[in-house]
Amino acid sequence: MSLNSSIEWTDATWNPVTGCNQVSPGCDHCYALAFAERFRGVPNHPYEQGFDLRLWPERLKMPLKWKKPRRIFVNSMSDLFHADIPDEFIIEIFDTMAKADWHIFQILTKRPQRLSRLAKSLPWPDHTWIGVSIESNEYAWRADLLRQVPAAVRFISAEPLIGPIDQVNLAGIHWLITGGESGNRHRPCNPDWVREARDHCLSEEVAYFHKQWGGRTSKIGGRELDGRTWDQMPRVG
Repeated sequence: MSLNSSIEWTDATWNPVTGCNQVSPGCDHCYALAFAERFRGVPNHPYEQGFDLRLWPERLKMPLKWKKPRRIFVNSMSDLFHADIPDEFIIEIFDTMAKADWHIFQILTKRPQRLSRLAKSLPWPDHTWIGVSIESNEYAWRADLLRQVPAAVRFISAEPLIGPIDQVNLAGIHWLITGGESGNRHRPCNPDWVREARDHCLSEEVAYFHKQWGGRTSKIGGRELDGRTWDQMPRVG
């Protein structure tokens, strides 16, 4: 299944795997979990199994059919490096991405340990980008493992930003995204954390993107930081 995406830094989503489990505080109010569980037990619904992990082999080749170039967020409803996804299935996903070279694929994981173990056995053409989620300084170490991946674009998603990330080393990182949490139980995002992240990017010449301030809905707080939006994208090559 693919959907046009309302996420500001991508165009579409592709979910050859759905379902996941929580691994750190950034997962506490997971939008994907809340969405999927609404349909648990609904016969023949794609989320009949709720947010339990499920492989979708019939979706593996979908991007090859999309002729218009897109930025594609891979597994927006899962984590490609979840322990229960077989290596062989991950390799098949990467094979599709390598072949569909008119798209840009954006992969985001909270499991960089497995990513770093598998990275050398996977293809990393310039149009396959890889990122890690870092919601606070407690998870700054994820960037260290990301640096081991031989990708043309390595990025950090600091969303939901629930603490400062001033201890994150941006060496070898090409793009940083910040965003506040949204939803009825959203945790506040301190503007100083966001400014620190932006200023760090500017000093290190890292592309910076501020996605949202968050709030009860994702749009309610807007996107402006100090009177403007920040929509920088990484350069390849």
